[in-house]
Amino acid sequence: MNQRIGTYVTQRIAGESYKAYVPSPLPPHPAIDLAQLYPYLEKATQALAELSSTTKSIPNTALFIYMYVRKEALLSSQIEGTQSSFSDLILFEHHQKPEVALEDVEEVSNYVKAIYYGLDRLEADFPLSLRLLREIHAVLLSGSRGSGKLPGEFRKSQNWIGGTRPGNALFVPPPVLQMTACLSDFENFLHDKTLPILIKAGLAHVQFETIHPFLDGNGRLGRLLIVLLLCDGGMLAEPILYLSLYLKQNRALYYDLFQQVRERGAFETWLEFFLEGVSHSAKQALRTAEEINQLFKDDLKKIESLGRARFSCVKTLDYLKQLPQVSVSLLSQKLSISLPTARSSLNHMIKLGILEEVTGKGKDKVYVYRKYLSILEKGAEPL
Repeated sequence: MNQRIGTYVTQRIAGESYKAYVPSPLPPHPAIDLAQLYPYLEKATQALAELSSTTKSIPNTALFIYMYVRKEALLSSQIEGTQSSFSDLILFEHHQKPEVALEDVEEVSNYVKAIYYGLDRLEADFPLSLRLLREIHAVLLSGSRGSGKLPGEFRKSQNWIGGTRPGNALFVPPPVLQMTACLSDFENFLHDKTLPILIKAGLAHVQFETIHPFLDGNGRLGRLLIVLLLCDGGMLAEPILYLSLYLKQNRALYYDLFQQVRERGAFETWLEFFLEGVSHSAKQALRTAEEINQLFKDDLKKIESLGRARFSCVKTLDYLKQLPQVSVSLLSQKLSISLPTARSSLNHMIKLGILEEVTGKGKDKVYVYRKYLSILEKGAEPL
């Protein structure tokens, strides 16, 4: 008998029977074949080290962390079907009106808050534990959409994935009674020191998704857990990895590999995919950083060709790095400059080919730093 594979327990609800899956505790037995995974592990470790060191040495480090965290939040939420874009999120956070349902953007914004909440708690020496996961979940599900889904509390009833009820579901996680024991084992595994951090993160993610301990938000919290483990284990100094882009692009395979782990104990196959994703995502984040820095450098050079107007244009460019979509009145207010100066700066930057005016209105025109936004939004279009 393969001890890596969990067991099915038959349950009944409303006169119908169904089978719920109870995973075996981690680490898997027989043990993970690290020799098979070593080439993938080495490549992913090297890519993360390069990303961490490059991010420290580039200008605008704080800006990259700010943007990357939001990209991960957006992508992870999109995997669950949230229809929000990068510009919607940035507008929402700057108290401007996004173009989609507020609940969608609020959900993504909560993910950003949840990442920082978790990292701050770890920074203050609070252990990565079930209690911390519940606290993070409460942040993740705060607001209108998640309020009825027991934010911060483990589920007290059976949930399922796909289908309309447990009897026709694609997958049914452990019943509440067995879930409690699974979570206790899971917490013990979070303190495991025998496995490489990346292997541990990959295993913890698939196990968390299998246990599915909350009524809602399991996918997002499970992906957030990867970042927490990598930061807590010293693999990342900052949350600058947006792995969810890779998972979004390979969504069908991502879910299929979960099932292969559950049905066949194929942990190595899942971990190969996971490590490949970490390596791919780290390299992608590096390329994005280089692309953005080059754009800033080129645009600053264009601005320096101006006369006195360059002073207000440099300030405008700096502000647009945080909010790539502005109006004259907003810029005037944020930079404490007059309306004519704000309008003149934006018009100069249109002539230089840095900005686009997108509304065509006589009043309340909106100016977009399109090239910058396009780099940030690469791959982050709603599904």
